[in-house]
Amino acid sequence: MASAGHLVLDRVTAGYGGVSVLEDVSLSIELGECVAVWGRNGAGKTTLLRAISGLIRPSSGTIEVEGVRIDALPPHRIVRLGVSHVPEGRRIIPSMTVLDNLKLGGFVLGPRELIRRIDDICALFPDIKDWVTRRGGTLSGGQQQLLALARAMMSRPKLLLLDEPLTGLAPIIQSQVLQALRRIEQEGVSVLLVEQNVHQSIRVTSRAFLLEQGRIILEGPTDMLRGDPRIQEGYLGIGIGSGA
Repeated sequence: MASAGHLVLDRVTAGYGGVSVLEDVSLSIELGECVAVWGRNGAGKTTLLRAISGLIRPSSGTIEVEGVRIDALPPHRIVRLGVSHVPEGRRIIPSMTVLDNLKLGGFVLGPRELIRRIDDICALFPDIKDWVTRRGGTLSGGQQQLLALARAMMSRPKLLLLDEPLTGLAPIIQSQVLQALRRIEQEGVSVLLVEQNVHQSIRVTSRAFLLEQGRIILEGPTDMLRGDPRIQEGYLGIGIGSGA
């Protein structure tokens, strides 16, 4: 049984077409904590986020946010409970302006609150206000990722799910995204960061889980896990015989 927390998964199994991708996964995140899930392609990381956000329904186990069970709820109800999901590939609407993309992220807000929230987001992401009239498709990859984060924050989430936000970005742009994550943490938002780039994710996370073949095989503080031989060899490029 996972310990009490802001987000709690207890023995969750989930997959597609009767084939399980996640097997008996239990984890918890505290309010305002930024936690990483590491793993190779096919480990089940995306499936984990999709189960939490309601895009797929677990075949067994439970998922709770702030003590409310969400594993049987539709995605829009989960959003209203304070969960935002930024999928891999950003999924902004390229034909819409940055401003309209932001408004789309704030669909749960009333008209007046929506205007106030756009102002809040432009303060949280200072570059955004310079892009509001541009179409999403004209932004660079890094700008689109920042827009995806900003759009997810429009609904005032308490929990942010991020799927490989650093993929395909140059190191300097990765640093900008990580800086944005630090600002989001300062807002008191819990973050579950799915990422293959262990080097970079260590910079912003306090704990991590290692997922392999749908099961969590390691968990603990990131400072401790970075010294584990399985992390060093598999993800940090430090082999036993490297002399490092």
